[in-house]
Amino acid sequence: MVESRAYLWPNSRVIQLSWLPAKPQHWSERLRGIASAPDASARWAECLALSRYRIDFLETAKLDREMQRLRERGLLQPEDSRPTLRLAVLASSTVQHLLAGLRIGALRHGIELLIHEGDYGQYRQELMDTRSSLHAFHPEAVLLALDSHHLAEGGSADSSLEILRACWQQIRGLGAVVIQQTLLPVHPRLMGSNEQALADSPAAVVESVNAALRREPHITLLAIDAAAASDGIAQWHDPVLWHRAKQEVHPRVSHIYGELAGRLFGALRGRSRKCLVLDLDNTLWGGVIGDDGLEGIHLGQGTAIGEAYVAFQRYAQRLARRGVILAVCSKNDENNATEPFNRHPEMVLKSADIACFVANWQDKASNLRTIAKRLNLGLDALVFADDNPFERNLICQELPEVAVPELPDDPSFYPQIIADAGYFEALAVTEEDRERGTQYQANLAREELRAGATDLEGYLRGLQMQLIVHRFDALGIPRIAQLINKTNQFNLTTRRYTQEEVRAIAADGSFIPLQFRLLDRFGDNGTIAVLIGRRVGDAVDIDIWLMSCRVLGREVEQACLNVMAAAAHAAGAARLTGQYRPTAKNAMVRDLYRRLGFTLLSDEAGTTHWELLLDRWQPVPVIMQLQDESLAAGTATGR
Repeated sequence: MVESRAYLWPNSRVIQLSWLPAKPQHWSERLRGIASAPDASARWAECLALSRYRIDFLETAKLDREMQRLRERGLLQPEDSRPTLRLAVLASSTVQHLLAGLRIGALRHGIELLIHEGDYGQYRQELMDTRSSLHAFHPEAVLLALDSHHLAEGGSADSSLEILRACWQQIRGLGAVVIQQTLLPVHPRLMGSNEQALADSPAAVVESVNAALRREPHITLLAIDAAAASDGIAQWHDPVLWHRAKQEVHPRVSHIYGELAGRLFGALRGRSRKCLVLDLDNTLWGGVIGDDGLEGIHLGQGTAIGEAYVAFQRYAQRLARRGVILAVCSKNDENNATEPFNRHPEMVLKSADIACFVANWQDKASNLRTIAKRLNLGLDALVFADDNPFERNLICQELPEVAVPELPDDPSFYPQIIADAGYFEALAVTEEDRERGTQYQANLAREELRAGATDLEGYLRGLQMQLIVHRFDALGIPRIAQLINKTNQFNLTTRRYTQEEVRAIAADGSFIPLQFRLLDRFGDNGTIAVLIGRRVGDAVDIDIWLMSCRVLGREVEQACLNVMAAAAHAAGAARLTGQYRPTAKNAMVRDLYRRLGFTLLSDEAGTTHWELLLDRWQPVPVIMQLQDESLAAGTATGR
């Protein structure tokens, strides 16, 4: 039997993280040597590197144990630059064996996970008791892992959902994100294929509850039922372990469980990948376009391999339509490389689908750096799909930040490998996500305009920019929360808020919550900035100020300040204050407040506090039209 995550190991009964590179022979030796690394940063980096090999549940537990030992010895202290997440796990069955997988799954996505494990079966009591250890923990997310026996054997999907909804409400009261585990289909069927005819059977209740969960708009699902359907329920559940130890999820898939959850943690912290970079020859089509010519490559209906490449292109195109940026990185003559996109009748992907196309004879590591620079993305936003093991290994060595899936020899498996890897995990899809590829292509056109302009003012006027300002609204909240949790570079405080917290801010009259949208002659850039002002005494304090790096250098920073300062003044504030909190990625805005005319109040180990007196302030003219629909700010000056 070929396991869904073990395409290359058909005789294995162990579910594999098959998209990751094989574990090196010296993996255990490296594990034992972590403590000898020179400092906590180096030790964390080595733990991260070891987690990104194809390790099983036993090796996952070993890595977790070593990290716990290092923490106990004070050798792996938390660092401000290291993303963390406070997770509470509330369950109705035994889950202690899953915690190592959760921590390593989070680690694989660059996150240090701090876990509160609820007492066995006491989830309702912990949620209701404000003096409980759960409330004292102040979780940022709560994983509600209720087992199928607990929820389904009562015979009613409605009563099960009533229990869950009551828990969700209490979790939101903690200010935490709800992560709801779906139910495993562990019950034997009473009706066979038509189990739905017996609505009160446990198997039918499980199906009904899972279907209802997928219709809930404001929870995040950990879809272990889908994983079990792919891998086989016998891999995920053993009735013997259930009766002996109340372990619903089998220990042998604890590393898979943790990986699935880790992707959600990454998405919550804005660490999902953003761009799929594609090789061409033997990746998007069979053969070498420069040697075989347009007629000689394998692509399209009529042959199994040609259809497999079409299926992979179709999968990539669907990723693009939901917001993943597509790029090309190929060792090729550019004219040859672009010919199939423009002339081959079976080519699914077209030039319009590719946000950045790089084909030349330079090494691929250099070209990936070029792609990241052109798209204004970090290397850690890229996934590089290449059929050639040599090229994959080179990128792993030269650019460890780039994700490189291990593609098998048969292209039929390419879509499933990338899907199983979960690089592009998302909690929701906004309209701006769907337009992202178009936005990045338009941004490259703007750069061409900049290159041809003789002066900055002429370039800015040529863009014909219009900045639209709104207060937070229901329609914009998913995108606002997405930006708050993934923006790292132009982010003054890097505070993170859940969607529920953003909704609460929008409804709180002590806040001035503003979203900014930028349009120009090349199209709609979407929501590109978020500012949250909070009234504190005679001041409005800028709690969050973040912007998309795509719009830097266009006077948008000054325009945003004009709007917020006018809004603060209209609210009766005498001062506008702000803070810069340094992180590993936001050095670019260290001096933003100084550049915009603020006065430095204090500097505490790099964390700076600033002030702008509003009675002396005058808006600075900017080269754009400003449409203020926030009902909270005066008109900022355009020129």
